[in-house]
Amino acid sequence: MKNKGILFVLIGASSFGFTPIFAKLGFQHGYTLGQLNIIQMVLSCILLWAITIFKHTDFKGITKRNIIKIMITGSFVGLTSVFYYGAIQYLPASLAVILLFQFVWIGIFFEWIFTKIKPTIVTLGVLVLILTGVFFASNVIGGTIQSMPISGLVLGFLAAITYAGFIFFSGKVAVDVNPWVRSSIMVTGSVVLVLLIFMKSIPSVVTFAPDLWLIAAGVGLFGSVFPPLFFALGAHLISGSLANILSSVELPVAIISASLILSEHISGLQWIGIIMIILAIVINELGTSIVKKLKHKKTYQT
Repeated sequence: MKNKGILFVLIGASSFGFTPIFAKLGFQHGYTLGQLNIIQMVLSCILLWAITIFKHTDFKGITKRNIIKIMITGSFVGLTSVFYYGAIQYLPASLAVILLFQFVWIGIFFEWIFTKIKPTIVTLGVLVLILTGVFFASNVIGGTIQSMPISGLVLGFLAAITYAGFIFFSGKVAVDVNPWVRSSIMVTGSVVLVLLIFMKSIPSVVTFAPDLWLIAAGVGLFGSVFPPLFFALGAHLISGSLANILSSVELPVAIISASLILSEHISGLQWIGIIMIILAIVINELGTSIVKKLKHKKTYQT
């Protein structure tokens, strides 16, 4: 069962790593940020609700207040897509995903601010390692990042903030509601937000454009359907820390796919930075659990 859980989580995390490819292809075909976001969210919403209803999912615990909270939390997913794909318009997909991955340390600050839980020595060490990794991965030394539009860098960082917000609040809101129902309501919140932001783009989506629907279907499936589906299937079979470690596979998948499919050049220093970021995530999960075990053991012996 554990091996099956590991496989499902790896598939889910790897799936999200392909979303920059479809987004980049969409922009290359001349489609707008609004068109991609609208179709992605609408298709994802339809698919998730279809699965939820087909599974005869239990709607226990659903109240009007919960629905509003879940939809607001889900709006962070919509914002992440808007900012993330916006960054991909201006930046190489490999750099956009590196900026998105800053959600790791941003999430640490969210935990500190909202729950008053101070970061441990291990966490602070991990933060330094992540920032060092970002320094190398963004190719500052090579001078590449200086030539990038500021708007793209800002959008990438905003995507990291909203993604960190989604992860933080999704673990606090209506946790007793069935995960499939929660996911469907969250995506519904994303649909509402995206439609409000890109209201002027709605008429252009209604017109039938096979390429647009195909590309958006790829973004939706790999970005909003496959990840929650496979995480729901496998995450409960393994520990939370192992699931987080396995999720880091998203970064190399995104970088490698951008290199192979979009022919983006990845330098040796960038690979070192990528490895450092992944290593930091692993240390954060393993190091924190080891420290807790040592403290528990010391308390027990005392």
